[in-house]
Amino acid sequence: MSAHREERQRRRDLRRQLRDELRSSGEDVAQWALDQARDKLQKHKRTLTPEERALKEAHRAVARRLGFFAHVIPYAIVNLGILVTAGFRPAVTVAIFWGIGLACHGFFALLVPDLRKRWTEDELRHRMPEEVSRNRRELEGRHARNLEHLSASIAHEIRNPITAAKSLLQQMGEDPHSHENVEYAHVALQELERVERSISHLLRYARDEELRPKELRLSEIVHSGLETLRERIDRSGVELRIDVDEAGALVGDPEKLRRVVINLVGNALDALNGGRTASPLVEIEAGENLAGTEVWLRVRDNGPGIEPDRVEQIWTPFHTSKPNGTGLGLPITRKVVESHGGSIVVESPPGGGTEFRIVLPKAGLARNGA
Repeated sequence: MSAHREERQRRRDLRRQLRDELRSSGEDVAQWALDQARDKLQKHKRTLTPEERALKEAHRAVARRLGFFAHVIPYAIVNLGILVTAGFRPAVTVAIFWGIGLACHGFFALLVPDLRKRWTEDELRHRMPEEVSRNRRELEGRHARNLEHLSASIAHEIRNPITAAKSLLQQMGEDPHSHENVEYAHVALQELERVERSISHLLRYARDEELRPKELRLSEIVHSGLETLRERIDRSGVELRIDVDEAGALVGDPEKLRRVVINLVGNALDALNGGRTASPLVEIEAGENLAGTEVWLRVRDNGPGIEPDRVEQIWTPFHTSKPNGTGLGLPITRKVVESHGGSIVVESPPGGGTEFRIVLPKAGLARNGA
């Protein structure tokens, strides 16, 4: 009897020991799993280096662009197929409706991330302690006002053409066999092209485009820009006076500076054409300062000038007096000049024509390592 009791006690002790070992082993496994999860979480929350962050953002930007072009390619192929097999009217209808979706895809995939980044940076700057210089505060204030105006203008510039195209399509649907449907479709396509043009210019304005600096001569940039406008200049009958040979060499992005010249001279031609000026004249002069550290460019016309209350508004995105203008030419011009470390000012006394003056440091981009 005693031996049987001892055997039962031995078994109980053995089960208790086994249970304790299992409990200890389970706690070890749970602790190991917890440690692994904590390590992964810490690794995930690790602060990225600037290079890693830039690479991650670049991957996202490339993915958005590839997604947009993956949308554009079937859009073009399908509409071409419908045009060949079914005719003009079905192809136009599909192109318009699908084009609205394509325009929205491009807006949200390509433009919205840049705007979100800029607005976030602007909000952060406003919440940081005011320990910046007066000039920087003025620049940030101007940028904030531009963004506020930009956010309202985006909706206006995109909503109106889409509303017009929608109205035209509704009229086509009410009478599918009307002879006016071709004209309605043509106008609707023009409205969608206007949306596409606005988004294209807005992307150029919002995106921080990479500069490709090289040594160049400002005189060559001016002549190259004028050659692009040659046919338009000849057709307008405007007299050109050019004196740019004294301008020295500088370090800059030749394509973007050429775009600046084209925009300023093109605006002068528009002003002279719209104002119906007698003996229209555009003067283009360039040179460098006495110290040889800066080059300057003047573009002056003898047109009607700019109203005093509009002089500062011309730098505001989407502000334009042209029927078909986007209002982004001068803001883009100012952005390019300032990205080169330069400045641009305008003088336009009522009835006295308009003059734009640009000053660029000769070694600005080289010194900044752009």
